[in-house]
Amino acid sequence: MSLLTVFLQGASIGGGGSMMWIMLIAMFAIMYFFMIRPQNKKQKEIANFRKSLEVNQKVITAGGLHGKIKEVNDDSVILEIADNVKVRIDKNSVFAAAADAVSK
Repeated sequence: MSLLTVFLQGASIGGGGSMMWIMLIAMFAIMYFFMIRPQNKKQKEIANFRKSLEVNQKVITAGGLHGKIKEVNDDSVILEIADNVKVRIDKNSVFAAAADAVSK
């Protein structure tokens, strides 16, 4: 009878291991749908916004500069931040359209 008890306990311990794997996979799936997927979606939206930059569009940079785009190059943007004050910034530092940021 004690041998049967040992086998039954071993079977119940093995079943707990498979339950651990199921919980681990479920946790990864939850993290993917609530953290990774939305962040990837947001990065694609920002990349599409940066590709569609146009002259005379009001934007905000990552550093907080508000200005109007005067020239768009492959990797940089000329931004007018005041009358006759123009700065060249990296295209990746353009964060949002100024009209969108004000409405939020």
